[in-house]
Order: sequence, then structure tokens, then C-alpha cells
Amino acid sequence: MRLCLTYAGCLSEPPCVSVVTPMASKLSIDYAAASEKGDKAENADAADALVPRSETALRNKGIAAAICDGMSSSEGGVEAAQLCVKGFLEDYFSTPDSWTVKTAATKVLGALNRWLWSQGQMRYDSARGMVTTFTGLVIKSTTAHLFHVGDSRLYLFRDGELERLTRDHRVWVSKERDFLSRAMGIDAHVDIDYRTLAVEPGDLFLFTTDGVTGYLTDNRLRQLLQEHGDNLQACAQRIMEEALTSGSHDNVTCQLLRVLSLPEQTEDDILQKITELPFPPPLQPGMKLDGYELLRELHASKRSEVFLARDEKSGEKVILKVPSENYRDDPAFLEAFLHEEWVGRRINNPHVLKVLETPRRRFLYNVSEYVEGQSLRQWIDDHPQTHINKAREFLQQIADGLRAFHRLEMIHLDLKPENILIDRNGTLKIIDFGSTRVAGTAEIASSYDRDTPQATLDYGAPECFEGQCSNRSDIYSLGVIAYELLTGHLPYGEHDSQRSARKRRSYISARRWNPQIQPWVDGALRKAVHPDPSKRYDTLSEFLYDLSKPNPAFLETTGQPLLERNPLAFWKGLAALLALGNLVLLYLLAG
Repeated sequence: MRLCLTYAGCLSEPPCVSVVTPMASKLSIDYAAASEKGDKAENADAADALVPRSETALRNKGIAAAICDGMSSSEGGVEAAQLCVKGFLEDYFSTPDSWTVKTAATKVLGALNRWLWSQGQMRYDSARGMVTTFTGLVIKSTTAHLFHVGDSRLYLFRDGELERLTRDHRVWVSKERDFLSRAMGIDAHVDIDYRTLAVEPGDLFLFTTDGVTGYLTDNRLRQLLQEHGDNLQACAQRIMEEALTSGSHDNVTCQLLRVLSLPEQTEDDILQKITELPFPPPLQPGMKLDGYELLRELHASKRSEVFLARDEKSGEKVILKVPSENYRDDPAFLEAFLHEEWVGRRINNPHVLKVLETPRRRFLYNVSEYVEGQSLRQWIDDHPQTHINKAREFLQQIADGLRAFHRLEMIHLDLKPENILIDRNGTLKIIDFGSTRVAGTAEIASSYDRDTPQATLDYGAPECFEGQCSNRSDIYSLGVIAYELLTGHLPYGEHDSQRSARKRRSYISARRWNPQIQPWVDGALRKAVHPDPSKRYDTLSEFLYDLSKPNPAFLETTGQPLLERNPLAFWKGLAALLALGNLVLLYLLAG
């Protein structure tokens, strides 16, 4: 829901009305703004805020507000300010829900800045053709995210105290002369100040352009907020009028945003869906459920049941997964079950299992595509030492699937041979998203611990068991799979507890199990599964490249034990030494 837009040609009387969006236990705000051109020929200020109508968007993206001041010496300053505010608000809410606020906003602002800079060059033949300041605020869950460049300002008024949250990007040449050192559109690259702070109900955020702050002190602004803050529209109007009467010759804009309520940290919105969807009745082959005919049971455990089913409408075979009755009263497990569907619905990649829409669903279950084939675990059991070329082919497909996760700021965290399927055409697909860490949802307050380690002991990176995961954690898991494909073993042996998984033993050279493996391939495997994530590969591409092309760093064997770099030579040498020792002993005894 668009609340207000204030810039030249869009002001009405009154300039903007206060909007209240009351939602119990949800994020809601009160908002007002006022703007005048002052003595200027046109108003180059712009201010706006946006509250999404969808509760899902409100939960996943929050609310956003921004203020801009087009640079007076910029020929396209008015247009730059308007486009920057409008573009930020619209594009931010169009970014993937899985992205963090910081990622989404910085990508949007980076694109806007490049566009302003290029348009300034082409349309005005000047690096300062379309330049504006920018100050933005996103409130998601219980956290405020601030983005700032230029000399517009954002303040927080709380408990009678006014705190400036931004710093002016101005350079003073003398007492009378200064210039804007940073702004949108000056250069192809822009540095955006970013910070976060916890939000409390009743917090009042004040946005101003320099037409206000150049003529009203912070103390005077505090007094005006104290006196008129109960009526945001009247307060914004009063601040604007006092700046003009104090001698401001610039455009004058004031925007106010008050936080009325925040999501309760003891209640997670996703859990509400659990109460809306009942558990299905006991299922068995031959039954029909919401238009799906159950053909046979594929898997059953204490956590879930998996059935092969046929969609009666399309005739296609699908997989239907149902949570076990044993976990009916376990909200953390049920959240993870719904989370798996949420993740799967957002990824579209040939190497990631497709989770299908279920418009007819009346019970708690999820539906995914049916992959006819075998798991990678079955493949490894049948081929204990896969040829290097086949292994590379498999690893490339898995990496393509992982990239789809990483592009959306998701980390799979439970990559293992059991969670990879191979269809009859040789296509690999990653499955099981219950442990996937999503950066965007991690910013949402929850009463359940999302940091509980979910990784499998022998395949999870050591840092995951400390709650510290990153893309490199998935690279570690891929490295273990690569090692197992080539050797049939694990790089650190098997682990029987999280404690032993945290403290990895010495790396076992892959050449001990498979002497055909080149030393530089072993070096790539060693780096991929290094216990220290900072010494691991940064990207999947680097790892795959080193598995295909010799890395000179891994050709150096100085300091590497002979047992690791050439196991066969080690054992031959040891046998020769023992034989020699026996001969010497026999000689001495004979003497």
C-alpha cells in the first residue's frame, strides 16, 4: 500500500495524510510527510513510504521508506530524486524473499546508481547530470535497516531523546564553501552507509533534507517532536514551516514514521499455517487424498511417510510426503517441514528437486516431482571408486544445483549422497531442504532456535556444529562427496558424535585408497574439506577448476608425508627396510 509521495507536482492540500495500518502482533506504522519548494523554482526533494498489502510480503520484506534531495547544481536533480525513491521502493519489494535486507537493498541501490550515472552521461553529458542524496529505512520484523548516502538525515526519537542515525557526506573547503562528497549518480560506483538497530514500539523516525537541518538545530527538532509528536501530520507541517521562517531558501521536506506495533517474538507467522492444515488421516496405498491417488509407499520413518502418487487431474506421477503423527505436538519439526516446501517452491533449477504447488490441499503434506532412478548413495555403493571423469560430471551437476541455492542466499547444509538423486537420464537432483538456511528468514524473529545444527556428522562442515555456516559449508560437503566418489571412503573417517565432528582428525590422503588419483586432485580435495573455512575454496567454480586442471600449488609436495603423497612407495619402502633389518639380524646371529 503506497502511503504518500511528496515531490514537485504531486503535493496536495494538506500535502500528505497520516496513515495508520493497525495489525495486532504484526508490524504496523503511522506516517506523515510535508514538503515545500521554498524560494527555489522547483522542488527537487522526494519522500515516500510503502507498506505491502500482502501479509506474506509484510512478514518477509517489512516496510520501507526513503527520502532524496536532488542536487541543485545537477541538471536532472529533480528527476533523479523522484526516480530514486520510486525505484527503491518498488524494486526492493520485487527482490527474492530469501535475500537479506542488506543484499536486496544494496543490489537495488547499486543498479539505480549505475542507471543515474549513465543517464547523466548520455542525456546531460556530465558526471553530475542526475545526482541526488538518498536515505532509506527498511523495518523488517523487529530490526531497522538504514541505507544512506549524501546529506539528507535520519533521526530516531525515543523516550524524549533525539539521536542522529546518519552522517553527512560533505567536505568543507572553507567556512563558506563545501561540497557533496558522496551521492547517487556521481560515479558508476557508490558507497552506501549501512547499519541496523533494534526497534521498539513507539519509536519515531524523522527524515529531513538539508533545507530543514541547515536552519533548525537538533535540539529544536527534538523540542518540536516533543510538543507536536502526537499528531504526525501537524508535526511534519510545523517543522517544515519553522524551517522556512528561519530563513531556509532551499526545498524543505520532513517525513515522519512511527512504529505502532511489532511482531511478537514468541509467535512465528509460519506456525499459524500448522493450525490451519490438519494432519491427514492414516494413509495406505489405494487411498485418494485431495485428488492424488496413492500408488505405493516408498519410505517410512518416525519422522515422515513418503508415497508415490498419481495426480488424477494431469495423470503425472508425483511424490507425496506426510509428517509423522509422532511430531504432531513438535512445532519446531513442523516448522522445518513447512520450511522445506517454502525453499523448494522458490528454486527453479534442473538439478534441484521441484516442489509443486498444491492448490487443492486440505491437509498437511507437500508434493514434489517424481524422480525415477537411484540415489547417489546407491551409486557409490555399486561403484566404490568412480572414474575421475564421471566424478567430475556428477560434481558439476551438484554444483549447478548449489549455485541456485547460493544465488538466493540459501545454504543447503545437509548435502550428502542420500540427498542426491540420479534419474534414468543421468541427471542429478538435490533433495531435502529441511535444514536449508535462508538468510532472509533468519532476520525474522522466531521463538524457535533456527541455529540448531542439522548437518549430517560425516558431511557437515565443522563450523556448522557451532552454528556458524556459510556458502563454504556447502563446499565442504561437496568436497566430502567428491572424496567418497573417488575413494569409497571419508576424508576424516567416520564420526560418532558432534564433538568428534567439530574436531576433525588428520586428513587421510585420497591416494591411500586410490593410488590412481593424481597428487593435484588430492590437493584440491584436501583444500575443499579443510576444517578451517577460511582455508577452503571461496567458490564452487574454483574447486571444480582445480579438479580438472593441475593447480601448481598442489604439485609441490615438500613437507607432505610420503604416506600421503605416495602410499604405495611408502609401504614398499617400509617393507624393504624391514627386510633389510631382518637380514642384518640374521647376520649378527650367525656371527
